[in-house]
Amino acid sequence: MTTALVNGIELYFERAGNGPRTLFLNGSGSSLASTGFLVAPFVEHLDVLAFDQRGMGLSDVPAGSWTMADYAADALALLDHLGWEECRVVGISFGGMVAQELAVTRPERVTRLALLCTSSGGEGGASYPLHALAAMTPDERLATRRSILDTRFDETWLSEHPFDRMIDETWAARGEAPRSERDQRGELAQMDARRHHDVWERLRQIACPTLVACGRYDGIAPLANSEAIARRIPGAELRVYEGGHAFFMQDRSALPAVIEFLRTS
Repeated sequence: MTTALVNGIELYFERAGNGPRTLFLNGSGSSLASTGFLVAPFVEHLDVLAFDQRGMGLSDVPAGSWTMADYAADALALLDHLGWEECRVVGISFGGMVAQELAVTRPERVTRLALLCTSSGGEGGASYPLHALAAMTPDERLATRRSILDTRFDETWLSEHPFDRMIDETWAARGEAPRSERDQRGELAQMDARRHHDVWERLRQIACPTLVACGRYDGIAPLANSEAIARRIPGAELRVYEGGHAFFMQDRSALPAVIEFLRTS
């Protein structure tokens, strides 16, 4: 197992592939074990560094509360550990929030930035408050998860779109899966950092080429949020795909386009 001691905690990381150096940042509640299938396409074309963020997977769960700045600091310290002075960065959902925090804090370290299905907070709009799901009944939680994953999802739609049903069922099962006390602590701390995320006033500090990609029917990070980010970051490009929060699975043109953007010199 490959780990690095950074900021007083052990972070589990993996590095694979060839091409431009690229930092991959996972979404909420995700570990490399659960989202390796998303990293794999990037590894085919890029030198990818991916890791379990604090509180997730095989990385430490430090005591206390954490901020988005802590997550960005972990990523920067890991880059230092590997001797990467600069790199491309791709962040999905929560990872996109960390990517924004990293890019506004140390813009000289990021050469290209891809932000997928994410939000800036503040006047740019917040993502759906996932922490609110915990107070719902199982049935309410299931219905809410479905509607925010893709606003088109109902029984009629899912009966006619078996691939979307698979996505819906997989996400629901993951959300209801039993968690250890350790995993619960990590997820709760991550949710708390997420709910306070706000980089809106600092987004203009991002100077690198930036791609903002989103799903037209995303109920977690709505299209309007991505539109706001793209307007706020100088020169940013917005691409809208036919899907929801998992548009990169639903629209087969999405991931190749994101990877090509990251590969571009």
